[in-house]
Amino acid sequence: MYKIIEEGKAKIKVPKEGKISRELPVFYNPVMKFNRDVSVLLLKVNGKKMRIALPLGGTGVRAVRILKELPKSKIKEVVINDVSKEAVKIIKENLGLNKVKATVVNKDANLFLMESTGFDYIDVDPFGSPNIFLDSSIKRLGRDGILAVTATDTGCLAGAYPKACLRKYWANPVKNENMHENGLRILIRKVQLIGADHDKALVPIYSYFKDHYFRVFFRCDKGKQKVDKLLKEHGMLGEAGPLWLGNLWDKKIAAGIAKLSDDKFLHTINREAKINVIGFYNLPKLAKKFKLKMIKQEELIAKIKKKGYKAASTHFAVNSIRSDIKIEKLVKLF
Repeated sequence: MYKIIEEGKAKIKVPKEGKISRELPVFYNPVMKFNRDVSVLLLKVNGKKMRIALPLGGTGVRAVRILKELPKSKIKEVVINDVSKEAVKIIKENLGLNKVKATVVNKDANLFLMESTGFDYIDVDPFGSPNIFLDSSIKRLGRDGILAVTATDTGCLAGAYPKACLRKYWANPVKNENMHENGLRILIRKVQLIGADHDKALVPIYSYFKDHYFRVFFRCDKGKQKVDKLLKEHGMLGEAGPLWLGNLWDKKIAAGIAKLSDDKFLHTINREAKINVIGFYNLPKLAKKFKLKMIKQEELIAKIKKKGYKAASTHFAVNSIRSDIKIEKLVKLF
């Protein structure tokens, strides 16, 4: 059984079942609306006209939103694939319902990608780990193309299952206040290592953690030397890693996305993106460790800035600050 819902500018036919699981006749997750919102915003900010691939089509909601919310000047073609015949039927109905056109394919996601001629934007948004789709996606990603990757196996990446993380992501996670940033950086490194196999340097241009999932957008650059340079930014962060030690954001893209939205989360990321440091300070932990009286986050940020340092709240954790100030000086300000 199905019902019609609205998301963004799209009207979408989705399963009536309330529980989100792999068993849905056609997969649709309302929690991932924000994920799709950000995809649309990033594609608006990206200047290139794109051939877009959605290898895990589901209901086709992401594709319909892209077709309805992006200027036509940004789109060469949208190709939607799903291995399920029922999903393909619903995708075609949803395209008709919204009076938009796209190419619809009914194949295994990896086969669909390998039999294609390549794309400027590929969105890998699976239920669980993206690992099995990475190789084929990266192979078919064009120069200066964008690869979007979602991972919902957060327990593995954030330290709850270290053995699973070692098997799946080739790194050791640590369960602490920085676990979600570390998990994101572990995911980034894994994607980059698969890219290195194909002499493709995959640089994160926008990344975040939200609602129990990790999301990263990579821009693709080709060349052995560029890959070698990228791999030099892999290393350990205490006991966590190896992981990505480079930037999580392109400042211009973060600013562009924030400009198009009034969402507080996206504006937090924009401020955070201006501070090129790894990790952040958790204020309750700092107060407990150094036996300090708690201070309001906004008040401490203002004090740090007054001393000439950069500071902003982080989206990764509450009561936490990203700053280039050293811990000794921060404790004195505290």
